[in-house]
Amino acid sequence: MRARTAIDRVPEAEGLPYRWGVSPYRGCAIGCAHCAARPGHRHLGLDPMREFATHVVVKTDIADRLRRELAAPRWQGEAVAVGITGDCYQPVEEAYRLMPRVIRAFADAGNPFTVLTKSPLVLRDLDLLREAAQVTRVEVLVSVGFVDDRIRRVVEPGAVTPQRRLEVCAALNEAGIPCGVVMTPILPLITDSTDHLQATVRRAAEAGAVSVIPVVLRLPTPVREWYLGWLEREHPGLLPRYRALYAHGPLADAAYRERVAAHVRALAEMYGIGRSARRWRRRRSPARQLALV
Repeated sequence: MRARTAIDRVPEAEGLPYRWGVSPYRGCAIGCAHCAARPGHRHLGLDPMREFATHVVVKTDIADRLRRELAAPRWQGEAVAVGITGDCYQPVEEAYRLMPRVIRAFADAGNPFTVLTKSPLVLRDLDLLREAAQVTRVEVLVSVGFVDDRIRRVVEPGAVTPQRRLEVCAALNEAGIPCGVVMTPILPLITDSTDHLQATVRRAAEAGAVSVIPVVLRLPTPVREWYLGWLEREHPGLLPRYRALYAHGPLADAAYRERVAAHVRALAEMYGIGRSARRWRRRRSPARQLALV
């Protein structure tokens, strides 16, 4: 389909430090069951749980539309996140190749942007990202909510392993493209323990991550039904606490979210991620495979 707009406002509930986003695709063949973008498929007359991963909307003219909007007098040149409503490097990108033109549009406008992805396909465009980084601020955020691959096989069965994503992060950083980790989703009472959070932040540090952004699981209506059904089958004892945490909508209780965020910030400082002086040193060469706990 043709894009009605290229740059859209990012909902504050996404938990990302961006006001604006560009999404070449709506829907995502990676098909993470927890994806909070699923409800958007209802506006297309599609089932958000059954068809989000099988009916992907391709905005074929997204790069041309983006160029026009970046050149508009009202646009203030703010940073833009790419890949909000579907992974911009999901498998369909291999066929349509929208991202090279999107990257060039940002570079030609000198507009800062951040790519959000779970996919190693981002490395295909490494040279383009380097060229763009010569004229504007370029960053990649790789999504790694946890490093337990057993959990990944349940809630993110179509995604590559957390280890592979961390290797992508390491490759980008070694190539000079700043890459951080967005820790999404942090699953309450499942991956929010000190051990889980510490393992994920430590592996992010080993990959040279420039930042870690914690995002607690969101449960909009269709995702909530699937997730609570899975909990009832696999972890029935957690249901009462989940109902209390999510009693007021798709976001977990604000105090809980802040506790998790504070914990992750403390771990990031301990492992030297971000601007803090490094108190910890990489124990493995980036050329070697990253191990998971």
